[in-house]
Amino acid sequence: MHPALAIILVFVGCCSNVVSLELVIREVPSSGNFITCAQFVFIALEGFVFTTNFGRKQPAIPIRHYITMVAYFFVTSVINNYAFNFNIPVPLHMIFRAGSLVANLILGVIVLNRSYPVSKYLSVLMVTCGISICTIVSAHRVEVHHTADTDHDFFWLCVGIAMLITALLLSARMGIYQEQLYTTYGKHPKEALFYAHALPLPGFLLLAKDLYRHVIIFNASEPFILFGTSLFIPKLWLYTLGNMVTQYVCIRSVYILTSECTSLTVTLVVTLRKFLSLLVSIFYFRNPFTVYHWIGTALVFSGTLIFVEIFSKIKQVFLPIKKEEKVE
Repeated sequence: MHPALAIILVFVGCCSNVVSLELVIREVPSSGNFITCAQFVFIALEGFVFTTNFGRKQPAIPIRHYITMVAYFFVTSVINNYAFNFNIPVPLHMIFRAGSLVANLILGVIVLNRSYPVSKYLSVLMVTCGISICTIVSAHRVEVHHTADTDHDFFWLCVGIAMLITALLLSARMGIYQEQLYTTYGKHPKEALFYAHALPLPGFLLLAKDLYRHVIIFNASEPFILFGTSLFIPKLWLYTLGNMVTQYVCIRSVYILTSECTSLTVTLVVTLRKFLSLLVSIFYFRNPFTVYHWIGTALVFSGTLIFVEIFSKIKQVFLPIKKEEKVE
């Protein structure tokens, strides 16, 4: 696949995925685990056929390492999904996940004994301040709009925030573990994508009652109306199907970019995709977003760009061109 097409698919797939996710979450806020299970089944089936050749191809990385990595991935996904049940709006949820640089830096220092330049700590401070601003403003909105039981709502919001922080740290630890595996065994993105979604499937048996409950809820949803005509398909199932497909397109496109493009291109695309997804969530679904949220968001994404040294890399790209022009 041409890198330009992969970039387009990242934007189309990931942003469409945000739309389909919020369509379901607005109807059934507790359906996060059901959606995740559907995504895992879809991606695992695709990988079983095309990546492992129906299980005949042996993995390059030992299964035991994938099991450890998947344990992190599964727990992180479940915690992130349950956070929606604790007064966490989708924009705040997205901004928190965009702050993964903070957790990566902290665990990089603790686990890998790494040292970072001042610019890295400055970027982390910006991201932390941005998340804090958005968190405080969202907490204030809960107090304003839930006057019937303010203390109760604020308490559960704090629980949701604590869950997001925990998921953030676990996700960073998984990233470090994956980095260590790739250093030892080499990079195998398609294989990792398959096992990351296939191995956790038995874990969803622990959520069987919850999943079955949501099957009933989805079956009972209103039929989807297209151009004034009922398709006799429950709309929640159609939204979920769209979410599964767009999630696959999003993840596969990102993996293609990591193998076809420079780190500069990948970082720019992923960062812009996150920001565009946030804008879609805010404007399309009219989620509450104040000027303070904008300030927090600007700090988060500006800090992200500083962390990955975007500006110095841009200079490195264009500087050689200027030198060649001077020589001529």
